Amino acid sequence: MNTVLQILTLLGAVTLFLFGLSLLSGGLQKVAGSGLRSFLAKMTSNPFKQIITGIGITAIIQSSTATTIMVVSFVNAGLLVLGQAIGVIMGAHIGTTITSWIMAVFGFSFNMADFAYPLILLGFVLRQNKKNQRYRDVGEIIIGFALFFIGFAQLRATAQSLITPESLGFLSGWTQHGGWSVALFLLIGIVLTVCFQSSAATMAIIMILVTTGVIPFKLAAAMILGENIGTTIAANIAASVGNTAAKRTAISHTVINTFGVCWVLCIFPFWLKAVGQIVTLFGLPDPNTADLTDAANAEAISTSLLYSVCTMHTLFNLVNTLLLVWFIPQIVKVVKLIFPDKEEEEVFRLKYISAGTISTADMAISGVKMELVRYGDICRKDLGYIRRAIAARTREDFEKANESLIKYEEITDHFEHEIADYLNEVTRNETGHESNLRIRSFYRIIGEMESLGDSGEGIGKILSRAWAHDKVPNEEMVSKLDRMIDLVDSAYEAMHNNLDTPLVSLPDIVNAEEAEARINACRDMLREEHLSKVEQSSYAYETGAFYMDIVNALEKMGDFIINISQAQFSAKPLR
Repeated sequence: MNTVLQILTLLGAVTLFLFGLSLLSGGLQKVAGSGLRSFLAKMTSNPFKQIITGIGITAIIQSSTATTIMVVSFVNAGLLVLGQAIGVIMGAHIGTTITSWIMAVFGFSFNMADFAYPLILLGFVLRQNKKNQRYRDVGEIIIGFALFFIGFAQLRATAQSLITPESLGFLSGWTQHGGWSVALFLLIGIVLTVCFQSSAATMAIIMILVTTGVIPFKLAAAMILGENIGTTIAANIAASVGNTAAKRTAISHTVINTFGVCWVLCIFPFWLKAVGQIVTLFGLPDPNTADLTDAANAEAISTSLLYSVCTMHTLFNLVNTLLLVWFIPQIVKVVKLIFPDKEEEEVFRLKYISAGTISTADMAISGVKMELVRYGDICRKDLGYIRRAIAARTREDFEKANESLIKYEEITDHFEHEIADYLNEVTRNETGHESNLRIRSFYRIIGEMESLGDSGEGIGKILSRAWAHDKVPNEEMVSKLDRMIDLVDSAYEAMHNNLDTPLVSLPDIVNAEEAEARINACRDMLREEHLSKVEQSSYAYETGAFYMDIVNALEKMGDFIINISQAQFSAKPLR
């Protein structure tokens, strides 16, 4: 019964470790989220910058998985090309080794759990600040950091208590088969990382196993190689519902690490010897010949094994990156063979936010923004069918255009619901102040765009009634309406530019305001002309009524369009 309790405690410790790491990573992403987006978008002009970017972001958010999923989403959103993404992923492989060194230095050399509870108290106090989101995010980071080390300390203590002669005898049967043992422990590394969805958790277990003598350094190194393959699974899961570019990005992660594992296995004895030589340069025993039963040197040998694991992890990712960075174009060709180009996807499906919710709201902003730009362009295309419907001189031509107006109203409804559902998923997690502003503006924007789709269908209904009563606009009216449609199209152009411009680079929305003013001026002029024509009996009153209904509907579209630019600008934080 005691053993069962210890096993459950071990599993609970792993869970607490992962939960703490999740809080730590999530809080760091919230604090640095908008800066990370700008950093990632700008620092990718050459392979060197791409690698540095990957290292920097992963070091900041303490999660290579989060970095990779972010990169996949950026490729999915068209913000990065495949070659740039591969360079960032290579850097993330190096950045993730920092977590291992943190565990080795602070988790083994110091008992950080002794300081964890005061840190939790501090984090809790900061989390109670209702006025400052940044304080709450920092509090989350501190609590996550503390839980991370509490879980790690409990994991280490429980694992050591479970190590008995019986368990050692059981495992020794797996460690005496040469190359087969290496393959087996490589597979164990893959499975553990897939199960935990965290390379850090696997590295923690490897450190405990090797420093307690359960497995030799050789098999610990094999588990590290397996962990590097297993860590690629999360990105492939995230990209499974994404577009082809996202799938290529995710599979490139697997290709890079799998290739690295293969060539290291080919020179595995020499590789282990090289790691041992590096460690001995710092005055520590060679991990390849370490014997923990040597009581006189047990502490030095344990330290050597611990730092050898970290050295192995770092050296593998560093050398593999330096080797493959020169072959990024070839990697691109390989992944394109795995996921070849497909026929153009249906234009009216969501494209940029289909790779699943990002780990934090900050990382989802760019994908949603790209989707809104595309949504606006589809609404603008609807304006062309409004022009056709107004200009139609036969009932058949009008019905064809009207069918498109009805179709586009359904499309805009679909887009609104899909984007709203995505935003709802994003806001399930706690979000920063700036992200709240952006998301609130996104909700308003999709509502206004859906109204633009309704406007097109509404104009179609006005024209349907006009055709039913044989009171369709005459040539002069069509010409004036066409001029007003040109002004609405100019307003769409201003809206597109404002949505597509990074918020930090958007000084004002004067372009949209001027376009709206021109539409209103045109509406006023056409209204005055209409009243004059009615007084002169230049055309039937019913015809004029339908005509002015269309003028007012077009002016209302201008209101929806300016509202979109205003909503975009309202989310700009004050500096």
